Amino acid sequence: MKNTKVVAGFPGIGKSTLFKENSDLVILDSDSSEFSWKEKGVRHPDFPQNYIDHILDNMGQADIILVSSHDIVRKALKENKINYTLVYPALTCYSEYMDRYKKRGSDEKFIEFIGNNWADFIVDIANEKFPRLVRLEKGQFLKDVINRL
Repeated sequence: MKNTKVVAGFPGIGKSTLFKENSDLVILDSDSSEFSWKEKGVRHPDFPQNYIDHILDNMGQADIILVSSHDIVRKALKENKINYTLVYPALTCYSEYMDRYKKRGSDEKFIEFIGNNWADFIVDIANEKFPRLVRLEKGQFLKDVINRL
């Protein structure tokens, strides 16, 4: 049985890259969109509990479970008493993250949504009390702090 670490990561920190490039750890990249939509345009009625159930079902099986940093997911993690680390960028990394989203081919609506809400999202996360917080500085990715989790 593994001592699984749950890591909620802000978009663009390198969750998928860590998952694809890592060979030392068993990592589960759990994209919340697979659980939050029943079909295109139709929200899954069991979300976020179905996502939490997926996380709980995989505890002990993986070294790290990468999960969404959406506020509804963070709230559900807390309500289910699932300890997790929340990895997010520094407020000053706005331009860097907008570039990351463009380079990875993110949808323009997504980029605009994050851009318009950047400060609110980052400040909200920085004020969290339940999770362990790890802030990434300019040029850092999840892989750079993985050993500190």
